[in-house]
Amino acid sequence: MFLDCAQLIAGNEPRLSNGMAVTDVDGDGAFEIVVTGYGTNNLVLKWDGKQLRDVADPVLADASRMALAVAAADVDGDGREEIYVVNTDCGNESDETCDRLFAGFGNRWMDLLSQSENAAVANRLPGRSVAVLDRAGRGRYGFLLASDGAPFRLYELGRRGRLVDAAEEAGLDLIGSGRGLVCLPLLSDRMDVFAANEGGPNFLFRNLGDGTFEEIAEERGVTDSRFAGRGVAALDADGDGRMDLAVGHWDGPQRLYLQRSGGGFVDVADAEMSMPARVSSVIAADFDNDGHEELFFNVCGGPNRLFAWRHGQWTEIDLGDATEERGFGTGAVVADIDGDGRLELLIAHGDVAEQPLTLYRTAPNDNAWLRVQPLTPYGAPARGALVTCIADGRRQTRAVCAGSGYLCQMEPVAHFGLGDARAVERVEVRWPDGMEAIIEAPPLGRVLTVPHPPE
Repeated sequence: MFLDCAQLIAGNEPRLSNGMAVTDVDGDGAFEIVVTGYGTNNLVLKWDGKQLRDVADPVLADASRMALAVAAADVDGDGREEIYVVNTDCGNESDETCDRLFAGFGNRWMDLLSQSENAAVANRLPGRSVAVLDRAGRGRYGFLLASDGAPFRLYELGRRGRLVDAAEEAGLDLIGSGRGLVCLPLLSDRMDVFAANEGGPNFLFRNLGDGTFEEIAEERGVTDSRFAGRGVAALDADGDGRMDLAVGHWDGPQRLYLQRSGGGFVDVADAEMSMPARVSSVIAADFDNDGHEELFFNVCGGPNRLFAWRHGQWTEIDLGDATEERGFGTGAVVADIDGDGRLELLIAHGDVAEQPLTLYRTAPNDNAWLRVQPLTPYGAPARGALVTCIADGRRQTRAVCAGSGYLCQMEPVAHFGLGDARAVERVEVRWPDGMEAIIEAPPLGRVLTVPHPPE
């Protein structure tokens, strides 16, 4: 499936890397990839037409911190995404804060958590994962932080322009060893939350529509408390229009939870897919544009695995160069880095040893494609929106990524491979506030930007 193209990463030396997030760092309309560094600087990889080059300024580089997870979203409604970085070197008395929340002001970046007015809520406990959540559908996001043995936290911008922890108010402040996080309209019309935990039951929070949540993992059959949860990906695995969950475990069986009409979930992973491995990240994406998403399991210290929908069932297929039998994978993201309509796969390494980043793409083919980017009322990426593409009478649904894999966040675009289809009947977009838009007969082979409908 994949061809090695790591030579396209300039200055790609071995390093300890962890999480990655795809966001427009410099505000030029193109996406960059933020790569966290563990005891080394964070990177901001930008495509210059020939290579990915690091363009991180000293503030974002934040050299020598022990960074793990990263996610981006528009917190203040200025149309530009802020960047939250989870650091693990907490407890150092010389540091006033542990995590970073970077906000851009023109070409200048500032850490909001280090400001005196936010000192009272700054996280000083070792976090593990972060995703973004627009719980009320206002177009302004909060950062949902999963810590290790501590209550979940939800950082939002309060009325006075200060950061507040709204987790207790929202009913999200449960204690868990949080790992993978996904936020999307999974059960309700607003953004719900699934959290894979380590050494305890998973959490499934249903949005009640008033900005609060109820935890219903046991009721819906996804607690799975015996195994160490890691990566999570949301996808419509059986084409019924309901979003399902692929969950990876560290030294445990992998799960593919299909959502049934009553709202419960059933694990349908067969013996091949569920084979135990040290899974770090899980990604659902249509790499070959055949019209069906593949499931990629990033494995630390063993061969990666890829499953494709073939002949009515999930089948393991050859990864090609991306097998990485000796790779210490920590995180992985997908994005159309060079704008050719095919997704690239970028993998970070460093769990136990320094390794360079790896980059893969698929061989060119004639399959059609369409990419859809919904925007918030403020013009920022509408993370958590649901997008459905109808072509040749078949419906495909994607959730714009708000946090996934493990430690990582994908590009804020719904990518659709269309196979041999030569026309799209329509695209349907539903925002986290319930607003909807329908685009009839959009052209293929382009990025379709969809503004939020006027009230």
